[in-house]
Amino acid sequence: MKIIVDAFGGDNAPLEILKGSRMAVEELGVDIVLVGDEKKIKKCADDNSINISGMEIIQADSVFEMSYNPKTIMKEHADTSLAVGMKALVDGKGDAFVSAGSTGAIVMGATFVVKRIKGVKRAAIASIMPSQKEPFMLLDCGANIDCKPEHLCQFATMGSIYMKNIMGVASPEVGIANIGVEENKGTQLQLETYAMLKESELNFIGNAEVRDIAYGAADVIVADGFTGNVILKMYEGVAGALVKNIKAVFKKNILSMLSYLGVKGGMNEFKAKMDYKEYGGAVLLGIAKPVIKAHGSSDARAFKNAIRQAANCVKKDVVGEISRNIGSVDSET
Repeated sequence: MKIIVDAFGGDNAPLEILKGSRMAVEELGVDIVLVGDEKKIKKCADDNSINISGMEIIQADSVFEMSYNPKTIMKEHADTSLAVGMKALVDGKGDAFVSAGSTGAIVMGATFVVKRIKGVKRAAIASIMPSQKEPFMLLDCGANIDCKPEHLCQFATMGSIYMKNIMGVASPEVGIANIGVEENKGTQLQLETYAMLKESELNFIGNAEVRDIAYGAADVIVADGFTGNVILKMYEGVAGALVKNIKAVFKKNILSMLSYLGVKGGMNEFKAKMDYKEYGGAVLLGIAKPVIKAHGSSDARAFKNAIRQAANCVKKDVVGEISRNIGSVDSET
């Protein structure tokens, strides 16, 4: 199995990406295809004693900067590592693609270069997130600001397929992100989506009040991209602030530092549970081949786990499962 990797996407490229790719080769047994400036890749590897032997390199002359307009990826910036990597995926030079680059550009490139699965009306950014119970999937996390009820229903179907095939949840519970659990809560979007999901064959449990999401309200939480992105960023911010405040409490004085020794094990477990690095990245569901958006600040471990996520999507044929479940729907927007 070959995973195509954008060697120059993200805040810590290319060093952490090369380190993560090496880890993936050794721990996951996958083949890596690096995309980017070959001279810079080899120099970084040599300077940091990273073994990239056996990794194929596809030359890309430039990098897609975060300041660029995502819409320019197909023309003005077709020579960037992000665009060249997408084209390599389409050309069959790998089975999946991973990048920590611009989210908007990844969505644009995946939609118009790799293209959607036939029948999928909108691709969705799907993030695996921690809860008090088990990890859950939130989608859409920002690919589609304006959505129709049928889009959210497709998100629910795709999310359920992922949670069942990748996360091992036998019958994923689906909920709609909302301001209350009552059936009559929300805007017209939530009301109509509720009615449609109620009649579907999915394991629909109704509305999930946002405050309950962190407690494991459902295995799949569906929302329009604006709402989903707000939830995602608030979730990350609160988790980070919580960990910092807990650390501050234990660092207050000598007695509090000593008391930390008694709860160190539990604190480490809590930190690992809330760490995005454990989940790798967000999968772009609805695209014809697996595309993974790694966190922009990914270190080597996070990037390795993003590659693991891509490999699992290939092994479990997530794209094929979505195609078989949504293939009868008109793909026109």
